[in-house]
Amino acid sequence: MSGRYLQWNRLGLKWLWWLVILGVLASLPLAYNRNQTEEDTARKVEFAFDYRDLLEISNFQTDPRAFVTDHLKQLQKAGVHSMAVYETTLSELRLSRRIEVFSSHEAMALTQTPISPNENFTYILFAEKEAQDKLQPLILDTFSSLKVKTRPWSFKNQAGMIIEMGQEEAMLQTMDPDPISLQLLKQQGFQIIVRLSNRRPFDAVRMDNLLAQLQQYGIKRFIIDGETVPGYINDTRLENIDTMADLMKKHNMGLANIELQKTQQKGFNRLSKMLGYNVVRLHSFTERDGEKLTENLTEQELKERVQGVADRFVLAVKDRNIRIVFLNARAVKNLDKGKILHPMDALYDSLDGQDGAIPRIKEAGFTIGIAEKFQPMYPGWLQAAKGFVWLGAVAIIALTISYFISEITLLAFILGLIGSAGLYVLSPSLFAQGLALAAGTCAPTLATMLAIRTARQRAQAKKVSSAGAHLGFAILLLLRTALISVIGACFIVALLNQITYLLVLEQFRGVSALHLVPIVLAAIYWLLFSDELSHKDKLAKGRKLLSSYISVLWMIGAIVIAAVGFYYLSRTGNEGQASTFEKLFRSFLENTLGIRPRTKEFLIAHPLFLLGAYLCVKYRSAVLLILIGVIGQASMVDTFAHLHTPLHISFIRDIYGLLFGIPIGIVVIIAWEIVTRSWRRWTPLLQKG
Repeated sequence: MSGRYLQWNRLGLKWLWWLVILGVLASLPLAYNRNQTEEDTARKVEFAFDYRDLLEISNFQTDPRAFVTDHLKQLQKAGVHSMAVYETTLSELRLSRRIEVFSSHEAMALTQTPISPNENFTYILFAEKEAQDKLQPLILDTFSSLKVKTRPWSFKNQAGMIIEMGQEEAMLQTMDPDPISLQLLKQQGFQIIVRLSNRRPFDAVRMDNLLAQLQQYGIKRFIIDGETVPGYINDTRLENIDTMADLMKKHNMGLANIELQKTQQKGFNRLSKMLGYNVVRLHSFTERDGEKLTENLTEQELKERVQGVADRFVLAVKDRNIRIVFLNARAVKNLDKGKILHPMDALYDSLDGQDGAIPRIKEAGFTIGIAEKFQPMYPGWLQAAKGFVWLGAVAIIALTISYFISEITLLAFILGLIGSAGLYVLSPSLFAQGLALAAGTCAPTLATMLAIRTARQRAQAKKVSSAGAHLGFAILLLLRTALISVIGACFIVALLNQITYLLVLEQFRGVSALHLVPIVLAAIYWLLFSDELSHKDKLAKGRKLLSSYISVLWMIGAIVIAAVGFYYLSRTGNEGQASTFEKLFRSFLENTLGIRPRTKEFLIAHPLFLLGAYLCVKYRSAVLLILIGVIGQASMVDTFAHLHTPLHISFIRDIYGLLFGIPIGIVVIIAWEIVTRSWRRWTPLLQKG
């Protein structure tokens, strides 16, 4: 390379650090902007119960209507002030005791009159005059739109109708929500959430009339029922979705986004965007979850499960920006007890019992009410600040490369700017995610490599110091390393500062890479690049490693490392798995501290990092412990990669990791000193003996 380029390259190393610092400073107002959105808006939490589930449970009771009335009061008393109502069906109307439904064979047996053997119709009797007045027009409209004939029918002066469609098929047909149920719940003082589907052909006029009726009942939000939003046809025909959005805005209605779905409902992101992201996150307590409260349990076991449900609701609201908790329940046949059980009483205890979820949510600064959308602010300086963040992110990537091949640092920075700018033109979302992932990966890698280099330099200096000085060096090195690692978190937060990530309409992909890549890169640096060697010597060292004979012990070690790595990755991300004991330990930390630090940071990575930094002067191989500490550094950055978690919680979680990790590390160091000194003292005596 030319001498002038190398001169500019050496100067560039210093300027790149200044660009990183500038990028971090530019990220702070962006982080503050997001924190204001999270802390100052959408502070109401709504608990909603599935009304259809309540009807299904009531179907097993001796007095279904009294059961429903009683539990509506109990739900309100426990803090549930919203009920979810579906588009109704004949099946649901029968559950609510508004109609009775018969097949042709059943109608023949009921009336004792012969019916044609070629007939397979559906017969309906209305339970009362109100049901006939309000439901008959609804049923007629639904089946006439399907081109199905209907006609009047009665039995013993009880009005009804005949639908010329088989009972099984007729029971599946979707109709507008039951107006009697809507009126009843409104009179009881419940806020109503409606679940709308895409099962009927989209008709703008019909939908406009339906939303107008729902608006009269005070309905402000609905949940999608099914895999597609109303109006969805395919990903190229979006005109119905846009019409649906216009109608929703006309009637002041928003959406709820169900978390932890395997796939997002088709058309949901488009509809959300057209609504100006009038969306709140919803956590679902499913029927299967409720069944766990009806199993054969001791009193203590039931109490623990109820407490676990309460903890789950609190964690959802505090840690994941959930604003609607959607409760389901199911009646379960218990053969051992010879009863049909339901989890309603246990649910009430989890909500408002001893250490219940609702009082704790209120203590955390939330109020119980109708869920509201986040209202982010996008000031004019935001894009300018992101420009400086972009420069800083590319700079930290180039600096990381410099620790492997320093001569190409400036070239890597220039190519990084050009490549990322081109990616922005192609896809702003891909640009933001790619740059955030790269910067978030490089920061803990760079921090760990710098820590290894610093430890090596201290070991080579061979300066005689006291144990206290070694300990002080170890603590300061950990703090400095953590500070550099968190630079990656600053870039992630700033680059992905959009409401779509807060609502998980877009997900930050690559969490596993964020955990694994820093470990791999830091290990490669330690093996080949941490010593002051020429490029020729590094290549020779690499060839020697690749051509080394592999022993059985090495194979066993590789298998162990692979197993540990697989387990480590299996526990990362939103779907990571944890053992029962670890879940109990997490719950204990959460309930004790309010915000749970990550165990792999304060129990493993930070203490081992401290021990390695403390021992690096005496033992060259102690740097390996610092290398293991990269796990904690990557975890600190990953904490901020969960963009649905409030920013202040991620910050406190990292601080807790250091506050607890350092004392535990000091205890480990003291234990090491006691063991080694005892060993040196007793070994000669044992040899003489």
